[in-house]
Amino acid sequence: MTDTLANFIQIDGKKITGNIATLSFDIDVTGEPVTSDNEKAPKYRLFAQSPRGRRVEVGGIWERLNADDKPYLALTLNTGHSRWYANLGRYPGQDDETLMAVIPNDYLNSERRS
Repeated sequence: MTDTLANFIQIDGKKITGNIATLSFDIDVTGEPVTSDNEKAPKYRLFAQSPRGRRVEVGGIWERLNADDKPYLALTLNTGHSRWYANLGRYPGQDDETLMAVIPNDYLNSERRS
């Protein structure tokens, strides 16, 4: 099902796959859980392939708390030109618990940010 999707992350156990695309970039990602005692460490590391086929770390997924103290996942991606930020959320009507939509954070991705 994910062969034609863009802007998704699928976390199935310890296996992470996904695609993050805009008009400027289109990156297939894989990932792995992070084991750390540091509470500020990401929950997952994200990897992509370099133009020469090498595996490079390109970002991470963090677990954050919203205003109601409920957890959500936030993603940071290094596109090679800048950092790009997004939140992860459920697709409307989606019954697959492992599949999440990548929702760009327009404020953090804009030039208005100081």
